[in-house]
Amino acid sequence: MTYDSKGDTLEHIHKVGSFIGEIICALTRRARYHDASKLLPPEKEHFDRMTPLLAGVTYGTNEYREMLKALRPAIEHHNEFNSHHPEHYPDGIDGMDLVDLVEMICDWKAASLRHDDGDIMRSLKINAERFEISPQLARILENTIKHMGWHQ
Repeated sequence: MTYDSKGDTLEHIHKVGSFIGEIICALTRRARYHDASKLLPPEKEHFDRMTPLLAGVTYGTNEYREMLKALRPAIEHHNEFNSHHPEHYPDGIDGMDLVDLVEMICDWKAASLRHDDGDIMRSLKINAERFEISPQLARILENTIKHMGWHQ
């Protein structure tokens, strides 16, 4: 009797699908609760005041960084409670997992849309340097941006 791989292959396909489903569930939870801490003190009052002002400022510029100083207490609290920010971890981006990274790149894309001259590719370049993202991971994030059609 000869071996038929169909059963083993179907079992493998089912297992991979199940594991992908677990990641989808984790991402769905992240989508549902993303940045919920911004809706409550001590973050909300700071973001109420500063978010409209930041829209007209180019991300990553000295002017932008100066404006962020007024948000420092809210940002520090936010980073403490939201693992999609590299600042959440003592070792930065190296402490993140794949679910954190997916939420992070989605967050960066959405944040780029808040600026009049927002550009996700420029944000990636700035953040790759800021967070010491390895060239390989930066390329993966860039490939993801392109794959999703977010670079327009």
